[in-house]
Amino acid sequence: MRVLIQRVCRGSCTVDGRVTGAIELGLVALVGATHTDRAADADWLARKVAGLRVFADERGHMNRDVREVDGAVLVIPQFTLYGSARRGRRPDFMAAARPEIAEPLIERFGVALGAEGVRVAHGVFRAHMAIELVNDGPVTLLLASPSETEGASVAAAAEGA
Repeated sequence: MRVLIQRVCRGSCTVDGRVTGAIELGLVALVGATHTDRAADADWLARKVAGLRVFADERGHMNRDVREVDGAVLVIPQFTLYGSARRGRRPDFMAAARPEIAEPLIERFGVALGAEGVRVAHGVFRAHMAIELVNDGPVTLLLASPSETEGASVAAAAEGA
């Protein structure tokens, strides 16, 4: 799994003119899944996101996690995180998990964040979403589950990289 997080002052998701999720201070998490991802990947990433120290302490150093600043996470399903534009001009999304695999994993990610004590708001799977956010910093990080990282290492070795 991959999660692109952005530290935000506020963020929201709107579908068909209706706000489905909104947060103030916190993180917007764009979450994608690939074919080999499992529940353990979603759980691991949720723990990682919940504990990631990307918020300033009293000295201005990034030493606080989202819970310590009473923040929240807006979880947005994002299959395009697995898009590839290596060939041609049209990206392919062959590495993205099919919806019946991805949707439960992304839902589990949100549930696992909640179990970590994080307030969670949601986008809508398979919907055209309008995402608004005010990036704070900006701070933007791409996280990958351990199985994603191991798979990338194997793929790179196979390509001779």
